[in-house]
Amino acid sequence: MNSVFKPLALGLAVAAAFPASSAFAQSISVSTASSVIITAGRQPQAAIDVLADNVVITAEQIQQSGAASVVDLLQQQRGIEISRNGGPGNNSSVFMRGGNNTQNLVLIDGVRVGSSTTGGATWATIPLSQIDHIEIVYGPLSSLYGADAMSGVIHIFTKKTPGALNTTASVGAGSYGARKVQAGVSGSVSSNLSLALNVAHDEDEGFSATKTGNPDKDGYKLDSVSLRADYEVSKDLQFGTKFLQSRLNAQFDSGAKNDYSVQNLETISAFGKARINDIWTTSLQFAQSTDKTFTAGSYDPSQIDTVQNLITFQNDIRIGKDVLQLLAERREETVDTTTAGLNGDRKTDSLAASYVLKHQAHLASASVRYDRSSVYGSHTTGSVAYGYKLNDSWRVNASYGSSFRAPTFNELYYPGYGVASNKPEQAKNAEAGIYYEFGDTQLSAVYYQNKATDLLVSTNTCPVDVKGHPYGCAYNVNKATMSGLTVGANTRLGDWSLRGSVDIQDPKDDTTGLRLARRSKKHGSLAAEYTIAKAKIGVETVFSGNRFDDVANKKTLAGYGLLNIYGTYEVMKNLSLIGRWNNALNKDYELAKNYATAGSNIFVGLNYGFK
Repeated sequence: MNSVFKPLALGLAVAAAFPASSAFAQSISVSTASSVIITAGRQPQAAIDVLADNVVITAEQIQQSGAASVVDLLQQQRGIEISRNGGPGNNSSVFMRGGNNTQNLVLIDGVRVGSSTTGGATWATIPLSQIDHIEIVYGPLSSLYGADAMSGVIHIFTKKTPGALNTTASVGAGSYGARKVQAGVSGSVSSNLSLALNVAHDEDEGFSATKTGNPDKDGYKLDSVSLRADYEVSKDLQFGTKFLQSRLNAQFDSGAKNDYSVQNLETISAFGKARINDIWTTSLQFAQSTDKTFTAGSYDPSQIDTVQNLITFQNDIRIGKDVLQLLAERREETVDTTTAGLNGDRKTDSLAASYVLKHQAHLASASVRYDRSSVYGSHTTGSVAYGYKLNDSWRVNASYGSSFRAPTFNELYYPGYGVASNKPEQAKNAEAGIYYEFGDTQLSAVYYQNKATDLLVSTNTCPVDVKGHPYGCAYNVNKATMSGLTVGANTRLGDWSLRGSVDIQDPKDDTTGLRLARRSKKHGSLAAEYTIAKAKIGVETVFSGNRFDDVANKKTLAGYGLLNIYGTYEVMKNLSLIGRWNNALNKDYELAKNYATAGSNIFVGLNYGFK
């Protein structure tokens, strides 16, 4: 049997060894028709009516996961692969449907986050301890969110407990000196005011990030706080504010004994929402996100800061069961670094409109957006989608949409590398899917083809009109096709909960005919969980085929399969014990060439007050 699939088979064998018993709350959650998703249409929609392929990671799954980071949690979801230069505190990338890390958009409580210099989110700074749930929506969403939403959107929601005031706390420890502590309080303070405050500290002594460099421990410390307040003047008028701040101090290997970075992430927003009449709801949000990184090591210290200011004015107009949405946005990016020539700012003004139709067995949506940048000019994107309910359980979907990614400040201005005339990347995506939902069972199969042009890559030989770049530059030169089939399934069978997914994909550089770096031809996951009295026992596997670490496809990263075992036990009301054994077979594998990954490791913790 292929070594990639051995943990899969062993995981099923371990799960099957436990006999059936009485039911208890499941941590492998199954979305139902009553589930509500916000991200797919920038408005609350019943999950059964959402035309875009999506996954929701619930609060219960996060609380009981024992995952070390957001990236580890995302690795278990369909359509997602990861790479990382060492342990959880090190630089990470998330690939959705074969796209680059810079080609997915990350939101925290509706606020865009990421670095304007490197592009993409700085994943290690996003604290898992502050997250309530995550919505993942696949496919192009530039017609709703603008630049960078080429492969999809990952929307992170911070903790908030509805209802009466409630206190939560958790503490845990594990291998590699891992220690976690969290405390929070949230709920209604009065009939009009609800608050949520959560603080957390995570740290890990870690292991050497590289296999060939300095054999020291590269650990991290992550401190975070989140705060949100919602005030309801009346049923027709609400105000609120949301705040998240984290500080990561992490060690890494680049040649010196004390390579380290200090990264700060902060989001803050203030919003108001008013129902003008029975059909018209309007909202206004002012927000700011900051991404600041100080790095010191074998080279000169550097500071790279990104500040984004955002204003969003949204109007939802109900026309029977349909919704017309009109949107205006302004985004201002400012970059301040120690690199001469890289500092600057740019502004983007946007207008968008969308229409969501629901008529008997027919579902449809259409959207268009116009973005005008002070740097790279104007860009228009659009999408259309149609779904038909064959009966109460089966539905078929088809969609087509365009998207784009804005060039980063590095690709535009970095001395000896950037080219100021670089254009945005562009893509056109077509997909079709079939969905089944009956009771606690969900099945989905989606085929997609995303063709990208004007990809920005590092080239050794620059065009003749580019001066002062003797060693190469970033330039719009490549084309790529990210195509594939993604299949997902969730079900409950008595005291068993089962979840699985598999992705068969072909992420190809059309210019060279080679596979895109660090992406596999196949990957997936499988989990089985069994409930017995007040305990739950589960096994999960994550597997991937081989990948190439470089664009030339010369450096191979072998395929791998990981087996994780976890369990929870309800000690008493509001208090539960969690345990997790990651990489139980002690698999030696790589997510990036010559960078180490964690071996067999355990984590044990206590959760109090989580509902």
